Amino acid sequence: MSTSSKRQATSLSSDIAPEKRRERFVFVMTNEQTFFSINLFHINFGVYMKTKTLIVTASLLTVFMSSAIAETDEEDGAVYKFRTLSLELASKAALGAIEDCRKRGYSIAVAVVDRGGNAQAQLRDRFAGPHTSETALRKAWTANSFRQSTADLAGLLEEKRIPSQVPNNPGVLLVGGGLIIQAAGEILGGIGVSGAPPGKSERDSIDGACAQAGIEAIHESLEFSD
Repeated sequence: MSTSSKRQATSLSSDIAPEKRRERFVFVMTNEQTFFSINLFHINFGVYMKTKTLIVTASLLTVFMSSAIAETDEEDGAVYKFRTLSLELASKAALGAIEDCRKRGYSIAVAVVDRGGNAQAQLRDRFAGPHTSETALRKAWTANSFRQSTADLAGLLEEKRIPSQVPNNPGVLLVGGGLIIQAAGEILGGIGVSGAPPGKSERDSIDGACAQAGIEAIHESLEFSD
């Protein structure tokens, strides 16, 4: 350790009278490589390793301010709580979509994802094609990810109001039949339906109507979820 470093590290202990050191120091520990000196006003931490010296000095005021900032960050959004669909509600919505499409004379597949885009419930009616399960999942994922129905997104794409590269994103499917599930203005997930014949337009698809029926099946539960 250099002469100037030693002088800085030992100044606190040398300047205090022996009879008063116990009042001001918490502890002092020294050995060949490590030196600690802590008092009520400053914290000096020195580490000597071969020819390298590290001395860090921090005032208690800084410590208190850091603690206050940490508490403020927690209150202001360092962590947050959110709601998502339960498995029971996701399953009920999926079954509601299946039953509605059956009444219309169609066998479909339906998928429900949570707000993170993870599949929560997925059903395929007995006569629905094998491709419909994946298609329904992609519709639900797209609606949830873009926070908008896939029918609206398809319309925006046709009107050139969104970039033409959007459909090339992995997992995205801009075809009617995907809707967001929300309660009290908060998005909880998405639902997607595939297997019914197309309607007059993407915004008037039968898949979309069946998906809406699935949401309506859990509407009352969502309204009273608070």
